[in-house]
Parts: sequence; structure tokens; C-alpha cells
Amino acid sequence: MIVDARGHRCPVPSLKLQKALQAAAPSSHLTLLATDPMARIDVPFLMDQIGGRVVSVEEADGVLSITVAAPGGPTV
Repeated sequence: MIVDARGHRCPVPSLKLQKALQAAAPSSHLTLLATDPMARIDVPFLMDQIGGRVVSVEEADGVLSITVAAPGGPTV
């Protein structure tokens, strides 16, 4: 699932991701697209708080692509 938060400033990208995670199946992967550089800090903090994890962080053309695993899956 893609969560598009491009053009939004903190805390909107994290809030959109959190809402999507509430509807996601355990251990499913979601990708947040964000242009706010604070998402690089906010998303890992959110994932620590809710028990999920950051799978990858990439940046291209000013857009962060942060893939996360929803809480509830196996820990590796």
C-alpha cells in the first residue's frame, strides 16, 4: 500500500501513515511518500512507539520513500 503525503508538512505524513497502519494486516508493508524531510525522523519514532519497523528509506528527486512493516509480524 502506498501512503502519499507529498506536499504535507509535519505531523501530517506520520498521521496519514498511522491511520493506514491501523487498517493494515499485521506485518504488511506500507510505503510512505513524503517531501517533508522531518519524515526521516518522525517515521522511525512512530514505528518504535507502535511496535512496527522501518524496512527501508530511499530518497529521489526530493521525495522520501519510507517502507515500513506494520506491527504484529515476526521480528527478524
